[in-house]
Amino acid sequence: MNLTISTKMNFVKKWTLFMALPAMLFFTSCSKDDDAFVRVTVNGTQLNTSPSDFVVGDRSDFNGDIDASFTGNGGTAIRVFSWNNNLSTADYNADITATSEGSFRMIVRDSEEVTVLDRSIQGGAEPDSIDGVTSAGASGIWTVTIEVTNFTGDGSFSLSEGN
Repeated sequence: MNLTISTKMNFVKKWTLFMALPAMLFFTSCSKDDDAFVRVTVNGTQLNTSPSDFVVGDRSDFNGDIDASFTGNGGTAIRVFSWNNNLSTADYNADITATSEGSFRMIVRDSEEVTVLDRSIQGGAEPDSIDGVTSAGASGIWTVTIEVTNFTGDGSFSLSEGN
């Protein structure tokens, strides 16, 4: 078989395209979103639960004061945990160090699932912290939902039984 130079060149071009295409697909499919993450840690325990994993019952994930932190690299996550609050209010505090992107939201519901706190902090805006006392609610097992959206940076939050 005698191939001409133009036939050989066409073969080389097709072979190069054939080999380059998978590489291009690999690199374009690995977007920045694949590297995005959020980690939420409460009293030294990393939370990996979402609302769909949460089972309401008579158990408490945490007793006593809550000391928590979170970090993110453009990720979004919802984490839920239960907390035993023997009083009718809770003191709360949260602050973030973030780029202009992202937000942090804390929703606290009492033992009767009544919302006693729903506060947010937006990255790149003031104030970058929140604190205060929740509305009064029923004592018992409270539900705490943490929503971190498109968040890059870190932060912390705390809860303790109120007065």
